[in-house]
Amino acid sequence: MSKEHALVLPYDLEILRSRAMRAISPIKPGDSKRGRELDYWLNARRTAAGRGLPAYYLVYFLLVDLLQFEDLGQFEKEAWTVPIDFNGQMFTITHAKFGVGVFVPNAQDHEDEANRIVDLITRGVKVAEPYFEWRAATAVQASQVNVVNHSGWLLQRYRFLREQFDAANAEADRRKDEKIVKTSKIPTGGTITSTEWPYYQLREHVKWLGLAAIEAFFSWTEHVFIHLAILQGRVTTGDRVAELAESDWQDKFKAALDVADGETKAQLDKLVVIRRQMRNFVAHGAFGKQGEAFRFHSGAGAVPVLLSRRPGKGRFSLTREAEVDEAAALRALDAFFDHLWSGARAPARVYLIEDTTIPTILPMASDGTYATAMQSVEEMKSFVDRLTMAFDNAANMDW
Repeated sequence: MSKEHALVLPYDLEILRSRAMRAISPIKPGDSKRGRELDYWLNARRTAAGRGLPAYYLVYFLLVDLLQFEDLGQFEKEAWTVPIDFNGQMFTITHAKFGVGVFVPNAQDHEDEANRIVDLITRGVKVAEPYFEWRAATAVQASQVNVVNHSGWLLQRYRFLREQFDAANAEADRRKDEKIVKTSKIPTGGTITSTEWPYYQLREHVKWLGLAAIEAFFSWTEHVFIHLAILQGRVTTGDRVAELAESDWQDKFKAALDVADGETKAQLDKLVVIRRQMRNFVAHGAFGKQGEAFRFHSGAGAVPVLLSRRPGKGRFSLTREAEVDEAAALRALDAFFDHLWSGARAPARVYLIEDTTIPTILPMASDGTYATAMQSVEEMKSFVDRLTMAFDNAANMDW
């Protein structure tokens, strides 16, 4: 690690390095030559205690990046190996296919030592936290990061709730004329007859499911818009991704779609109304679907006062916009799906909908890789196949 980098750390690098080294003492760098010996590798086994190590990347950044222990490199089913010396006994800290661990020959005879190693490395990780913060910040600022993609999970949640809405709506319609009559006797000898209409309770369930589906849709769009913006080269830096993640929904929409296009602007206007009346109704305390937070008495009777969120309006209002019901809102969302994946954005569907586990990779947004893949659906399918294979190989540690 260079002195130049040390200047931007929360603490002076050498001071932090010394503190971290003291925290893990008596652990020290192991004999890398011995660590490469074949007989050592044939006999080394994972200790049970080693499963308690912190996350693999924190262990690596502590030992290799900050404390400058040697990494022996990749081996079959192993991403990295760091030899250490603990009171004269050599161990290795290895990130293998089934997780990071502490390895040593005759592992069952060294569980106490391995447990102590885990405790010391855990202590070192806590001491090194300022370094990790700096490491994270510099990685994001350099845009050498992948953006985690939860598009598939979020879309599945929406689809599930939408299916539940449709089923409940169909059941309510099917039972709209049904009534349940119950007769019961009372102690005095008479009878009481009560009548229930299941339809009315079912309609409430339909509304709840509709609101939940709409909320799930907007949650998905908050996420997918950022990935779509990256694939189109409209967002290329880590700082911009972080800024968008914390920004309003409309900012995310405008980052992914061009509102200068008339159809896109019309879609945005419809979604804004749905979001304001339904999603925000639930998310901001459910005072009223159009922001009815107060009532005042007048000669006209009780008057609802709206907290206006419409552009160009004052903070309070008495006038309402046209109300949208759940079924109409969901039909509008269907139309938006068609628009979202139309035209030049169609290839992005392959990346974000058909294969929804691949992160978006910021360097590919700025070096032209995504621009090439976005030229056609066929080009994107070929690219996704290659990328999926690369991720699978890395996950399996097939080097």
